[in-house]
Amino acid sequence: MNKIKSIFLIVFVLSITFSCQDKVDDSGDLSEIKSAHPSLILTKQGVKDIRANLGSIPIFDKTLAATQKEIDAAIENGFDVPVPKDYSGGYSHETHKKNYTLMQKAGVLYQILEDGKYAKFVKDMLFEYAKQYPSLPIHPKPRSYARGKLFWQCLNDSNWLVYTSQAYDCIYDYLSEEERNTLETDLFRPFADHISIDNPQFFNRVHNHATWGNVAVGMIALAMDDDQLLDRALNGVKDDNFDPNIKDNDGGYIRKDGQEIGFFANVNEPFSPDGYFTEGPYYQRYASYPFLIFAQALQNKKPELKVFEYKDSVLIKSVTALLNLSDADGEFFLLNDAQKGMSYFNTSLIATVDIGYHFGGNDPELLSIAKKQDEVTLDDAGLAVALGIKEGKEKPFVKNSIELSDGANGDEGGVGIIRSDGLELVFKYTAHGLSHGHYDKLSFALFEDGNEVVQDYGMGRFVNIEQKGGGNYLKENTTWAKQSIAHNALVQNETSHFKGKYDIGSKYHSNKYVFSVDDENLQVASAKEENAYPVTKLHRTMVTIKEEDYDNPYVLDILRVASEGSNQYDLPFYFLGQIMQTNFEYLKLKVPEILGKSDGYQHLYKEASATVKDGNIKLNWLRNNKFYTYTAVTSNKDDVIFGRIGANDPDFNLRNEQTLILRKKNAKDALFVSTIESHGTYSPVSEVAVNAYSNIKNIEVVHDSKEYTAIQIDTKNDKSNVFIISNENNDNEAEHKLKIKDKEHSWKGSYVLIENKKL
Repeated sequence: MNKIKSIFLIVFVLSITFSCQDKVDDSGDLSEIKSAHPSLILTKQGVKDIRANLGSIPIFDKTLAATQKEIDAAIENGFDVPVPKDYSGGYSHETHKKNYTLMQKAGVLYQILEDGKYAKFVKDMLFEYAKQYPSLPIHPKPRSYARGKLFWQCLNDSNWLVYTSQAYDCIYDYLSEEERNTLETDLFRPFADHISIDNPQFFNRVHNHATWGNVAVGMIALAMDDDQLLDRALNGVKDDNFDPNIKDNDGGYIRKDGQEIGFFANVNEPFSPDGYFTEGPYYQRYASYPFLIFAQALQNKKPELKVFEYKDSVLIKSVTALLNLSDADGEFFLLNDAQKGMSYFNTSLIATVDIGYHFGGNDPELLSIAKKQDEVTLDDAGLAVALGIKEGKEKPFVKNSIELSDGANGDEGGVGIIRSDGLELVFKYTAHGLSHGHYDKLSFALFEDGNEVVQDYGMGRFVNIEQKGGGNYLKENTTWAKQSIAHNALVQNETSHFKGKYDIGSKYHSNKYVFSVDDENLQVASAKEENAYPVTKLHRTMVTIKEEDYDNPYVLDILRVASEGSNQYDLPFYFLGQIMQTNFEYLKLKVPEILGKSDGYQHLYKEASATVKDGNIKLNWLRNNKFYTYTAVTSNKDDVIFGRIGANDPDFNLRNEQTLILRKKNAKDALFVSTIESHGTYSPVSEVAVNAYSNIKNIEVVHDSKEYTAIQIDTKNDKSNVFIISNENNDNEAEHKLKIKDKEHSWKGSYVLIENKKL
């Protein structure tokens, strides 16, 4: 990696050298190109092409009209540049956010419509900021490890500068040289210095925070044609007296000793070769805008850097990777810190899709996403998309089963997404995910037709809702949402994975064992985790099976636990919906009890419980007028606990949702086996329930050893399937033989499904 970075540095230095030589040259051609404006997201040629096509590109014209209406109203109403004082959601915070988006849009309108009122609007607002900024103190709210001036954290200051740089680029030639000097001296350069030199703990790290900071400094550097400032953006601040013990507000270390810094480091390390961003899709969505908007600007201003080719075009790959991390409705899966409902209809994803299309080879599948978004960016990339849609080039974006590796080299686990008809199974076996990671190794979530069926809680935060902790992370994000019991993950002795400590968890990752989806009737994802608990090994295998006799596939879940000592094992199951029926008797408590004292257990109420015997338990529930059944193998004296989130929550910050916990006590080794079915519907109009009961009669462990596990599944149509997995050998070419109940079975590969065979 150092070699790659060195090559980029050489190219960058050479580009500066040639640029300086060109400035000396009386011909001035290249110097004129370099100083031409606009040149970040819009280019001079792009503006000409946009003007030439106006009125004939519907999606672009629609976006332009809506933007013009918004900005005309803003100009008529005037603007405010308030004294900074609030957290997220407060007046000053939201007004400064609104201001930078208004400036960016007004700048683009000036270029496209050639109406000076838009440039004047930007100019007037910029000069108001330039008037205030030199005397602004550090923001008064103290919560951030890196406080901004306009906002409570440097992250939001960086947001402001990323957007404002684009506005400045668009009105650059509208301003006089004296006006530009004033803005650059009083506002832009000190603003960039505060983000970077004054806050190296923010700027010099690998994290979405630093990405925004690097890009903010880089974008204004390109707008001002300041190569020294650009070098700071690409390569970080030098001599920052780095302290490796400093942490951010989420408990993550700022930087590892010897870690690379700057923009290219932030491209290289968090992204896997598949384009998966280690913090998870929610933060990949957030970071995709600065990554791609700066790449676009670099491509336009510094094409010699070949930014879109960096790391085998990983930024282009990240676009399709992120889209694949969304459900049928385009909402992103909840891996690590994530707010429910975030989707590819977010503004940052409009830019991501457009840039990915324009600079990534014009993939026609991206046009179908852009068409659903029904909006484009008002720049060269947006024009390319609008023309592609106009010409009917779009093709459906097909979401198939996919595995996305994690880690800079793709060797730190990953995410397996199995799609089978309307079901989407998301299986997590990643690295920790930096400071936004959760302690949930080998957890899963299940969706059907875009609806959560078995959920991941997500994060404890009400984003930009001021009355909930200033719109910031709540303490329950740490005490509940990050803890292992909050997920569909195994918990040992009521203690979270890695003791719930970032220092430990950030060192490890789970390992893929099998990911095989070539057969649409039998898809398998399997992974191992050997570091979550000392001397305990976890191996989870998740399978989707389609049978011709039933409308929907079902999920088989096999979780093996091997330990050197006796433990209590809890496996929570966070189903969403209304309980219809169980096949076991339980005692519902008159007064719910708090389930535990720490590691998230203090936030769970125990509402009902049962002690069960050898056999199966069934839970039947209704969700969005669809029936589901969970069937689990149980052993004598296993406990079943019905729990509900919300204990020790004085401010009502948590959602009061339910879970079923299967508990095994005093066990060294343990085996959890279950199935999940979607099998029927209910119509509230006709008041008719169809296929309301499970199609699975029984599931049984017919063999379990260190080497092999075999599960028999008996269905209502008197068929039996046996799934066998090799626990120690995942070689696709390996030959296996196993005798079960005096019958010998032979197969090739790590697993096999023996259909219609009762043992």
